[in-house]
Amino acid sequence: MGRWAIAVHGGAGIDPNLPVERQEEAKQLLTRCLNLGIAALSSNISAIDVVELVVRELETDPLFNSGRGSALTEKGTVEMEASIMDGTRRRCGAVSGITTVKNPISLARLVMDKSPHSYLAFSGAEDFARKQGVEIVDNEYFVTDDNVGMLKLAKEANSILFDYRIPPMGCAGAAATESPIQMNGLPISIYAPETVGCVVVDKEGRCAAGTSTGGLMNKMMGRIGDSPLIGAGTYASELCGVSCTGEGEAIIRSTLARDVSAVMEYKGVGLQEAVDYVIKHRLDEGFAGLIAVSNKGEVVCGFNSNGMFRGCATEDGFMEVAMWE
Repeated sequence: MGRWAIAVHGGAGIDPNLPVERQEEAKQLLTRCLNLGIAALSSNISAIDVVELVVRELETDPLFNSGRGSALTEKGTVEMEASIMDGTRRRCGAVSGITTVKNPISLARLVMDKSPHSYLAFSGAEDFARKQGVEIVDNEYFVTDDNVGMLKLAKEANSILFDYRIPPMGCAGAAATESPIQMNGLPISIYAPETVGCVVVDKEGRCAAGTSTGGLMNKMMGRIGDSPLIGAGTYASELCGVSCTGEGEAIIRSTLARDVSAVMEYKGVGLQEAVDYVIKHRLDEGFAGLIAVSNKGEVVCGFNSNGMFRGCATEDGFMEVAMWE
C-alpha cells in the first residue's frame, strides 16, 4: 500500500491584470475540486474514477475553459475535447468536436471502457454518446455571456484570443497589437489558456490522468489541440500520470505528457527531475505547464508561463492552491 496524491489545474498562463475577484473564484473552485478528490481517495475510490469525478466538476463550473464556459469557435459555437488514461494497463479514451455532451470527460471514459477504439471525434463521437445514454444538452448551454463578449473582442483584434477572462477594458485588446507572440508563426494575443485537468495516484499506486478543454477562443472550426491527444496533453503509465495545459501546438510537437514518463523510465530519474527536464528542454519557444503524480505518491507542478492555476494534495496532509510562482 502506498500513499495517494492528487493535483488539478485550470490552465497555464495568467495575465497579471486578472481581477482579484476572478483570482479568488479560481482558487475556490480548485479548492472545492481538491476536497472532492481527497474525500474520494480517502474512501478508497480508484485513481481513474477520481480523475473522472474531479474533471466533471471542473467541466460543470463555467469559470474555466471546459464544458460549460468553453471557448467559442470562429462561428460562435463550442467544440470540446477531452481525454482520460488509466496507467495500470495504459488504457485510454479521447473525444474531439463534442457539441452536445454535457461532460466530455465521461464520454472519453466510455470510449475507453465501452468501445473497441481509443479516440472518437465529431459526429461519430456524438452518435456514440447518444447510444451510451449520456446526458445531452443544446450547444447554447455551453455558451456564456462572457465568452460572447470575448469572441467579439477577438474578432475585432483579428486574432485567436487566449486570455478571454480579462474584461474588454483590460489589456487583452492592446496586447494583441502591441506585443503579439506567435503560434506556428502566426500572431496571437495574450497567452493564458484555461484548459482543466486532474492527475491522481491512489493507495494501490495506480496512476491516472484526464484533461478537458474548449480550445482557443475564435479558433478555426475543426481545430484539435493537445488535450485529447494521448501522449501530448494526457498520459498515464505504471510510473506516473500527467496532464498538460498551455500552447497546444507546442505541447503536441514535444509529446510533453509522454516525455515525463519516458524520462523517468529511460533516464531512471524521479518525478521532479523529469518534469523540470521536459519543461526546460522540450517546449522550444512554446509556453505550457503540467501537473504530475508518481506511483510513489509524489506530486509535482511545472510551467514556464506566467503562472498556472493549480492545486495539489497528498495523503500526509499537504494541500496547496496557487496561481503564481
